[in-house]
Amino acid sequence: MSNRLNVAPNDLSAFWMPFTSNRQFKKAPRMLVAAKDMYYTSSDGRQVLDGTAGLWCVNAGHCRPKIVEAIAEQAAEMDYAPAFQMGHPKAFELANALVGIAPEGLNHVLFTNSGSESVETALKVALAYHRVRGEGARFRLIGRERGYHGVNFGGISVGGIVTNRKMFGTLLTGVDHMPHTHTPGQNQFTRGERETGGDLATELERIVTLHDASTIAAVIVEPVAGSTGVLIPPRGYLQKLRDITKKHGILLIFDEVITGFGRVGTPFAADYFGVVPDIMVTAKGLTNGTIPMGAVLVTSEIHDAFMQGPEHAIEFMHGYTYSGNPVASAAGLATLETYKDEGLLTRGAELGKYWEDALHSLKGLPHVIDIRNLGLIGAVELEPIAGSPTKRAFSAFIKAFEAGILIRTTGDIIAMSPPLIVEKSHIDILIGKLAEILKTLE
Repeated sequence: MSNRLNVAPNDLSAFWMPFTSNRQFKKAPRMLVAAKDMYYTSSDGRQVLDGTAGLWCVNAGHCRPKIVEAIAEQAAEMDYAPAFQMGHPKAFELANALVGIAPEGLNHVLFTNSGSESVETALKVALAYHRVRGEGARFRLIGRERGYHGVNFGGISVGGIVTNRKMFGTLLTGVDHMPHTHTPGQNQFTRGERETGGDLATELERIVTLHDASTIAAVIVEPVAGSTGVLIPPRGYLQKLRDITKKHGILLIFDEVITGFGRVGTPFAADYFGVVPDIMVTAKGLTNGTIPMGAVLVTSEIHDAFMQGPEHAIEFMHGYTYSGNPVASAAGLATLETYKDEGLLTRGAELGKYWEDALHSLKGLPHVIDIRNLGLIGAVELEPIAGSPTKRAFSAFIKAFEAGILIRTTGDIIAMSPPLIVEKSHIDILIGKLAEILKTLE
């Protein structure tokens, strides 16, 4: 590690960085060169406390031995195996392990390489499912305003973040959006779920009336909207969505790319809210961020609808070169073992109250207009600078990195989601330093 400190590439121009202000970054790069447990090491040798689990994905902490060893062993034994008409044991083992911790009824798994691909896969499954059942008129997909479902065309079509959509033309046709669940002026500084607002789910009935249920294939939502700034659903909202979709024969898809694998204090948000979707989308924490991988879980009813016709025929014309990749599968198995061994899938519930109290201690600091939390997710919303939206939160991000903590900003919202191995002392450092930074913002 030491030989990488204070070393940066001579030329930063070739890499067009994702979701980054490239010109600003390349004038003053923030380079990470190593990581262990709760901390990154920067290129100038500083320790940076990870308040975001990398990018919502490093749930078990960094460079965990069991995961590192599993990756190395698998790469040495077999680096790649085709997933088309062939198989290898670890992909099947991982699928079984996922079904073992998933909500009851989600019994079959399709592997992908990312959350974006998981969303695309789920949308295609939904459309094809209705077609193989003779209901091909169900072609509409319903998303939600401020929803984030990755960056592929299907995902940004059903997603509802304007800046992610506006440059890419008409996107998919036949898509509509429900309102988001955030109601400023009514629910500031709520701890966990608020009691009112569940009736927002009835907006789906309005959309059904507009288009007719016979044309709608699926509704996709994040149980907790993450990338848009941690929007917690009102109590009863998701259950009402489930009831409406069942009544009309519409599939319900949960995008649990962020909320999956212990983030809200249960294995999945579906467990926390007591609502089982027809399709569940995962990625990120599946391999603890080490090897790109996603998984889509579906019910037996959906799976079995495809298992018709001649046995030699391919039932679903979809997949990726790296679906169920051996090294990724090994990483996934070791990650799930680490979660189990250390009780990480429920640790968010144990620390949730301490995390909540720490976050809400920031109330009253300059420019703080809202705080939201659930499990080990939190958001601090700042009042935007007039005429310069996002600038205040971005300034907090830069100052935080300089102070040795890693936070994430989306618009003028600071989002945090520390690794599930976080201790109370880490929370104290993270929130303590953030408090001092907030006091200095203009």
